[in-house]
Amino acid sequence: MKQKARLQLSTGHFLEGTLIGAPVRSSGELVFTTAMVGYGESITDPSYMGQILVFAYPLIGNYGLPDIPKAGLSELTRNNIRGIESGKVHLSGVIVSSDSNDIFHYANKSSLDEWLKTNNTPGIMDIDTRMLVHLIRDHGEVYAKIIPENPEYSYEWPALQVFEKSFGENEYFKPKDHNLIPAVSNERREVIGNGKIRIGVLNSGVKWNILRKILSNDCQVHLLPWNSKLSDIDCDAFILSNGPGDPRVLKDSIQEITKILIGDKPILGICLGSQLMAMAAGASIEKLKFGHRGHNHPIYEVGNNKGFISSQNHGYVIDEKTLKGDWKVWFRNANDESVEGIKHTSKPFWGVQFHPEASGGANDTNWIIDDFLKVVKGEGNLCQLDVN
Repeated sequence: MKQKARLQLSTGHFLEGTLIGAPVRSSGELVFTTAMVGYGESITDPSYMGQILVFAYPLIGNYGLPDIPKAGLSELTRNNIRGIESGKVHLSGVIVSSDSNDIFHYANKSSLDEWLKTNNTPGIMDIDTRMLVHLIRDHGEVYAKIIPENPEYSYEWPALQVFEKSFGENEYFKPKDHNLIPAVSNERREVIGNGKIRIGVLNSGVKWNILRKILSNDCQVHLLPWNSKLSDIDCDAFILSNGPGDPRVLKDSIQEITKILIGDKPILGICLGSQLMAMAAGASIEKLKFGHRGHNHPIYEVGNNKGFISSQNHGYVIDEKTLKGDWKVWFRNANDESVEGIKHTSKPFWGVQFHPEASGGANDTNWIIDDFLKVVKGEGNLCQLDVN
């Protein structure tokens, strides 16, 4: 018989449900996603580090989860990893309406419950996720704890393992107060693939499908630690990756990106990377009330109003009033008109707030990485990436 678990919120609310996953206490920022599929990708997305993820869609777990490969990044060169976006779980917990016991998929290896247990991550089912989504939308910044009825550990994950800190009864882990990037980046420069074009990827918590997209375009990935001296890196272009937390605390990364903006090597910022590039160019960042998370967010390209469905996971946004004269808005969110992309007017610099690698999510914006790499290779015109 499964044990009960309590969800304690910083708003003063308490909800009780049934424990799934590991019987450990957990703490983090409570956020929600509107995605209907791709739960394996979301759970292993490093950008969710320190957050408890509420799945708004009621049918989660019905196609199971694959094993996390022990070989990790080396497997990417064979392009055979699907359904996960990193080699571990980074979020603090999972909240679902129900956990499906009937699993139908040829690649399934385990249920959501079993998979979370294996990866030492707690979750709760039998929770009114619709109520939670409304609560987050009303309050904005909400923090939570998952408290199993009979916890096997007395510490909050990920606080002790990453920051060696425990919390009192009314304290919560707040990702915005920490530099989370060292916990999701690599310690040493890694080279993946054999392509002739060298793409330096600043790893602030990169999703594996970004690397797959680069490798599939006959390029070589140079995976760079988050604190790399970018101006000393010998490569043909840079991609600034996604990642967790508040970009405003990453002052060293911003300073390094400022140095490479002086040059003319092509740069593509994705999600957090786009925010860091904007700040390096002198713009400011603001926190959204409840963020954009899901695989079905409509955006449009400024100028031609061409629309796309995008995959998103971000809680911060570029303040367009602070963009300098040589930068302009490239994409907007069709729901709230917020900035979803920027580009330089004369240099090969672009940034997108959404995830063009689309894992999971719609493939509408796959062309952005493909066309960016064409620019790096000097192949043809700039297509929709045109800086003029």
